[in-house]
Amino acid sequence: MPYNASMLAKIGRQAKEASRVVAKASTTQKNAALLAMAERLETAAPGILAANVEDMEQARTEGVGEALLDRLLLTDDRIQGMATGLRTVASLPDPIGVITSGWQMYNGVKVQRQRAPLGVVAVIYEARPNVTADAGGLAFKAGNAAILRGSSYALRSNLAVTRALQEGLESEGLPGSAVQLLEDTSREGAVALMQATEWIDLLVPRGGPGLIAAMIEHATVPYVIDGAGNCHVYVDAAADLGKALPITLNAKVQRPGVCNAAESLLVHEAVAAEFLPAVAEALMDQGVELRGDPEARRLVPDMGEATDEDHATEFHDLIMSVKVVPSVEAAVDHVLQYGTGHSDAIISEDYGAVQTFVNGVDSAVTLVNASTRFTDGEEFGFGAEIGISTQKLHVRGPMGLEALTCERYILYGDGQVR
Repeated sequence: MPYNASMLAKIGRQAKEASRVVAKASTTQKNAALLAMAERLETAAPGILAANVEDMEQARTEGVGEALLDRLLLTDDRIQGMATGLRTVASLPDPIGVITSGWQMYNGVKVQRQRAPLGVVAVIYEARPNVTADAGGLAFKAGNAAILRGSSYALRSNLAVTRALQEGLESEGLPGSAVQLLEDTSREGAVALMQATEWIDLLVPRGGPGLIAAMIEHATVPYVIDGAGNCHVYVDAAADLGKALPITLNAKVQRPGVCNAAESLLVHEAVAAEFLPAVAEALMDQGVELRGDPEARRLVPDMGEATDEDHATEFHDLIMSVKVVPSVEAAVDHVLQYGTGHSDAIISEDYGAVQTFVNGVDSAVTLVNASTRFTDGEEFGFGAEIGISTQKLHVRGPMGLEALTCERYILYGDGQVR
């Protein structure tokens, strides 16, 4: 659908009106609606899957790669996962109205700091229909309305999922317009959403470098960047190699098309001769193309040559850059030079090396002896996530309910004047 200014304005008005209703809804009302949304998703699964088949066929016709096709694909299990996520969100504590601190001023006025909704949260995302349910459910539980704008590849799937969510809301007497899909998938429409200051209180872009660059260039609404994931696994001199191999394998191949998949492997020179041939064989058996520095290629002659661009690339594919480093400090320097501040892991049994790495890298999530694939709102216990922030204001890392609120002050006096 081409850009339509009046359509965006209509959706914006409806979202703003719905946000005022949702902000006043009780926890009981919101939880009942989330459970109804989950049930409608399950009931609507055949129609959602049929819509997804059409999207998949179109994407294949347009030459979309396998990693992106995996992100686009819906199955019975993935729809059930979306429903389970909504039920988990319903079970989580409601952040709205929570008093985060309080004190009494010198004159007896009592101050409370309390969590409140943001208002209207917009999300721009690519190819993943499950984000429609995750983002819609989280924004709603946190007292907000949501405007969702997916990619053209997933339009039919997103529409089907959104209809199910809206039916669930309306069945509990709440406005379906609390979760809306912007069908306009044009660049002009995306830029207009980035500048819709009259309606949008927060925008979360979940996409590649092109989308992030467009946000930086055009956005006038407040935003939190869900940035690229050039994630690293560093195998230290003191690594337990029995842990390092399965962690590296999981981080790279379990789902290579997602942002928390590892793209770069760093290995300390003290263990490289033992570890690299073994891990390379395991990775190559899974179809991974390795691109290494000269020392890595000396140890694994079948490995391709890595360029600076390879070290800096989020492949979203079965490709991995490899480098042998002389120290944990060199590993930290490499991550700081090429990383994106998303997720980086160290495999080591040396407390000092671990602390050097943890304190040195500037990552939203740093993992010790664990796969980068754990950087995920659902894995963190958030039920789902609206994104993974790689910036530092106002939130960082997987974004759950609390990230979709702000704090306000309420003062209780008894006639005091200044």
